[in-house]
Amino acid sequence: MTLLLALILLPVAGSVAVALLRGNAAAAKWTALAVSLVELVIAAGAWAAYDPAGPRLQLNGSVEWIPAFDIRLSLGVDGIALVMIAVIALLTPLVIGYSWRDRLPEGRTHGGFFALLLVEQALTVAVFAATDLFLFYVLFEIMLVPMYFLIGGYGGERRQYAAVKFFLYSFLGGLIMLASAIGAYAYSAQATGHGTFDWATLRPVLAHAPLSVQVWIFLGFFVAFAIKAPLVPFHTWLPDAAQQAPIGVAVIVVGVLDKVGTFGFLRYSLPLTPQASQAVAPLVLVLAVIGVLYGSLQAFGQADLKRFVAYVSIAHFGFIALGIFAFTSQAQVGAASYMVNHSIATGMLILVIGMVIARGGSTRIADYGGMAKVTPLLAGTLLIAGLSTLSLPGTNSFVSEFLVLIGAFRTQPVYAVLAALGMVLAAVYVLWLYQRTMQGPVRGDALLATAAGPGAVADPNRSEAHRVGDLRRREIAVLTPLIVLIVALGVYPKPVLDVINPSVAATMGEVGVTDPVPSQGGK
Repeated sequence: MTLLLALILLPVAGSVAVALLRGNAAAAKWTALAVSLVELVIAAGAWAAYDPAGPRLQLNGSVEWIPAFDIRLSLGVDGIALVMIAVIALLTPLVIGYSWRDRLPEGRTHGGFFALLLVEQALTVAVFAATDLFLFYVLFEIMLVPMYFLIGGYGGERRQYAAVKFFLYSFLGGLIMLASAIGAYAYSAQATGHGTFDWATLRPVLAHAPLSVQVWIFLGFFVAFAIKAPLVPFHTWLPDAAQQAPIGVAVIVVGVLDKVGTFGFLRYSLPLTPQASQAVAPLVLVLAVIGVLYGSLQAFGQADLKRFVAYVSIAHFGFIALGIFAFTSQAQVGAASYMVNHSIATGMLILVIGMVIARGGSTRIADYGGMAKVTPLLAGTLLIAGLSTLSLPGTNSFVSEFLVLIGAFRTQPVYAVLAALGMVLAAVYVLWLYQRTMQGPVRGDALLATAAGPGAVADPNRSEAHRVGDLRRREIAVLTPLIVLIVALGVYPKPVLDVINPSVAATMGEVGVTDPVPSQGGK
């Protein structure tokens, strides 16, 4: 538990220090970066300490919190939680590095921005590590607060609208989940004479509850997690949040925060309500496939770069949901690894798009063209991010998508075939975006000014950070770890799969399903 406490408390302490230094921008930036890098080292230590062959929950511990209701501050991780904690530990310093020279709204400081970012990191780690259902609910709701201020205080012109919409959607979902959590506590009290919110204690009790009880509890969890994920039709907050949030915040929203929903399905919905999960699975599968196709088609129609990424992510979350509710080990391993690989691929895509926007001064796709002639390195990184997004073989996302589809085909062939159309659409919309922005004649005032002569810029009042030019050393440093992971996990995904596999096997056992036996000789 010491490592998990360190992963939670270090960013909190760092946020306080950064907030106190907000009058000194340089000191606040370097302090935030140092804290995030130490956090990454501790996360690596937690990874090294985790034994895939050991118990389901490791690095765990518990402290009494509210004795009257047997509510405890209980922490622990399985393989799925561990990889997501590693992802947030990786992305946070990269976001800080990207946001180093961001222009902030008037009256805002980098100290305040980075302090909120570190608080969000601490709460996200705590959500993945919580093993008490009530503690999970509290963290699920509290983590909305710093994100609300990050979007509403540092975002675009309609940032307040997007922040309120994001907050209300997630908060409402959390309240519905609270009703299910209370129902779970009440049933455990009725069944055993002692109510509890402890995950490990609740699981065997609720697993034997009548189907009608399980369905009601499942539905409360489902609404909360489907909003967070987001699944169609609970997705409408994401395009607005992604469009209005600063680029660094959009990386956290799309790369990490959304995964709390899919993680919730695997950690809470399936093990606590196994019969209901199987009974409601056909509905979830329909929503998943609709999400894949709807998100893909909507991506074609977007005029805004950031909304484009939001709808691409909605399509990808459809794949993750399909893998979870297909109930095969291959599909669930694919879904769990997709949570990691989506964070890497989409995180890089958002960062590169942010670099495009910083140079062109516009989020409109139509305002760009021919950037490869002006910024060839930037064009190359966008191509790498795009190829990972469309799941090209040899990139990290391909492994996950392939496992989801091949696993889902064994139990849900119709849904798998329909979802496979999303792979075709992904190739089209990613290459369409690349062709529109990077190929053809140079378009956009800033790009035309640069193309007109060395060192020319559209707006001489812009800071150095916003001059049109190719990738700078800081930007290369931010993108390089993601490029390495895209290639490395595409060629050799074993380190992540080895950590995820035992947790998926445990979840399958808790749900009470086994992989279908392949037919032999038509028998």
